This record gives sequence, C-alpha cells and structure tokens, in this order.
Amino acid sequence: MPKQYRVKCHETDSACCGIVKFNNSTFAVDGLLPGETAYIELVYGKDRKSNTAKLSRLETASPQRREPFCKAFARCGGCSLQHTSYENQLAMKQSAAKCLLGCFGTVSDIIGMKNPYHYRHKIHAAFTRSRRGMELGIYEENTHRVISVSGCAIQNKTANKILSTIKKLADEFRLSAYNEDTGKGLLRHVLLRCGYATGQIMVVLVLGQTEFPGRSHFIEKLRAAHPEITTIVQNINNKKTSMVLGERENVLYGSGHIEDILCGLHFSISPKSFYQVNPEQTEVLYRTAIDFAGLTGTETVLDAYCGTGTIGLIAAEGAAKVIGVESNAAAVRDAQMNAQANGVKNAGFIQADATDYMRNTAGKDGAVRPDVVILDPPRAGATEEFLRAVVTAAPSRIVYVSCNMETQARDMKVLVAGGYQVERIQPVDMFPWTGHIECVVLLSKVQN
Repeated sequence: MPKQYRVKCHETDSACCGIVKFNNSTFAVDGLLPGETAYIELVYGKDRKSNTAKLSRLETASPQRREPFCKAFARCGGCSLQHTSYENQLAMKQSAAKCLLGCFGTVSDIIGMKNPYHYRHKIHAAFTRSRRGMELGIYEENTHRVISVSGCAIQNKTANKILSTIKKLADEFRLSAYNEDTGKGLLRHVLLRCGYATGQIMVVLVLGQTEFPGRSHFIEKLRAAHPEITTIVQNINNKKTSMVLGERENVLYGSGHIEDILCGLHFSISPKSFYQVNPEQTEVLYRTAIDFAGLTGTETVLDAYCGTGTIGLIAAEGAAKVIGVESNAAAVRDAQMNAQANGVKNAGFIQADATDYMRNTAGKDGAVRPDVVILDPPRAGATEEFLRAVVTAAPSRIVYVSCNMETQARDMKVLVAGGYQVERIQPVDMFPWTGHIECVVLLSKVQN
C-alpha cells in the first residue's frame, strides 16, 4: 500500500487544485479545498517540478465542500469541481486570475452563469460493450475506459435523451461496439451538436466500418423517437487514432449541418466545424472582446487565430475592415461562407500561419497596418515571433482572448515590454464545474 502523508491545504492553483507543501516540495491535489486537512499519496514528475498528489482520505472538510451531484464524479474527471459550491468555484477562479494577471492591473470580477447546468451544446460519447449490454459514456480520466453516464448535468438536456435512445437502439439492433485493440466492431463514437438559439440538432454516428446493418430502420426509429433531430451524419473512422472523426462522411438525413445564431449573426455548423460548446457564455466573451476593441467604424481589425471567423464577423459591424488569419483551410472556408451568409462584405479571411502573416505582411511597407489586433490563440498561446511582429505593426489596441491564463500572462509580458499597457482584465467562466477559465485583456499602445 502506498505511503500516505497528512497535509493541510492553504490555497488553490490556476486549475483550482488544492496546493500543499511537503518535504520542501509543492504538490497539486485535485479535489482538495483551502482549509482542509487530508491524507495524500505523492506522485513526482520526471523533472521533480511537475509534482501532483492523489487525495486518499479527507480528515477535516471545508464549509465550502458539497456532495457531488453526479455518481460518476470520482471516475469521470469531466467536472473536477463538483465537490464545492458554484459560488466558491467562482471565488477560486477569481483568485487564480488575480494570482496570474493581477501584476498587470485590476482584475474585474469573473462573469459566471446564472444557471451553470446543461450548458454543453457539443457532446461526444464513446461506445463499449459490457455484460450489461451496450454502454455509452465518456472516457475515465487519463484512460480509454468508458464510464457509462446518463443524464449528465452539464450536457444539453435534449442531447442526454437522444444519447439514451441511441444506446437502447444499439442493443435492440444488436450492434457491436468498436474495439480499439482489435480494430473490429461497428459503433465507435456519437457526436451531438445542438443549436443554442435555433434548437437544431445534429447527430453524427462515428463507425469503425463502412457497412451499417439495418441502417435505414435504425435511422427511422431514431427520428421517430426524436423528431427534433435536424440532420444525421455517418462518419467513418477505421484508423487507430485518438481523433473522434474520420475523413469520410455520408449524410443520412437532412443537410449535414445545422444553423445557430451568435451575437445576432447566423453560423453554419458542420461535424468538424469549430464552434464554442457554451454559446451562452460565448456571447458574453465575444461581446466583452468587441467592447474592449472600442471600434468606431474607422478601424482596420486583424483577427488572428480566427478559426471560423466568429469574432471577426461580429467585429465587422463596428469596423471599416476586418482581416481574419487562420492556418486551418477548412476553418477559413467556413469563415468565408459565414461572411457570405450574413452579408458581411468588409471582412476577408486568409489561410496562413498567424506568425508568418504578422512577420511577413502586417505592418510592412505598403501593407495594411491594423489599428486593432484581436487574438484568440490555442492553449499554448501565441509565439514570441508573432507578438514581436504585433509590436512592430504598432496597433493602437490589442484584445487578447485566452483559454489559458498562464500562457496569456507569459505573452502579455512581451507586449508590455514592447510598449503596451494593460487597461482591462475580464475573466469569464465558460465551463462551470471545471477548472478552466477564459479571460479577455485589453492592452493599449503607450503614447510617447
């Protein structure tokens, strides 16, 4: 039996894990709250710097501790903060934002959700077979073992009902589940996408083989049980990969896409389109970014890492011109189609690496110089070359939208050193019951 050590938690880290000190080392303990004492098992990282610990037994509980509302909480890992109240989660996230970004200026109060349940409108579930029959759920944390989950409290309610029906139909039709080890079997994943404003629903059945026995009858029964389904797509993924979707698709019903409305604009969503999973808070996040941009109708806006162009298209109404830059060709095509569908004529989208574009195009002699740069990079943040190129281009304002405040803080140091000052910092809770935080920061050019 691993040795256990008694510790006391005094604070949480940027992921809302409890922090304890032991043997001159600091450990992150998932599920531990400030003020609690507990027994832990130590886990050392290879570099002795990335240390974690496993909570073995709680000795004294915080008044903020709550009973998790999901039976799968201990194994799932999808909602790591169910052990405390939502109000305390927001306080913990506010503390994390101040710890990481407070050195740059005042951090505004985090914007939470009025109803932090059933907010996920993109749902992915995996199939497996057990002695009980077909199981449909999510992977246990850090494994590929499927945990059967019904009625998930953060997933769209209608999606939960559709997943339950698909599970029953899979058993009724005696369909096999895909086996990752052997590469055999039919049902691999199901992906649901739900329009928040429109109510439209897409079902994507991801199969490990081309043949789908009883397909027409299966689809007929699924549609009869859920007439609210707008489209059904068959996706083929027979490769040994952690990717959910394969390359081949076959539309079984409907158009193969759904529509949704975000900040007054219509967006077409296909199985592979990037679209935020919490549209309600996405509106809050994007409107905050546009507000920070301070557009007057005369500015040229560069939307870097633009994805399918959502932020840029929303900004276009208040700008003279928007240039979106994205490396993914499919995302650029989606952005161009979304611009056309919404009648937005002052926004164009370019397929290019954001760093290469900034270094080789923006700010150079004869090129368009942006007045405002909006960037929403992946979790790894922006490259230093990109940031230095932005400094060279010298826009009057930079709006930095981030899903990782650690890399955001790192990048802001480069921009501040390059002559920018931080004006506003606004965290937004996009993913209640998890440790993830989104944050929007406004930086302005220091006038000499």
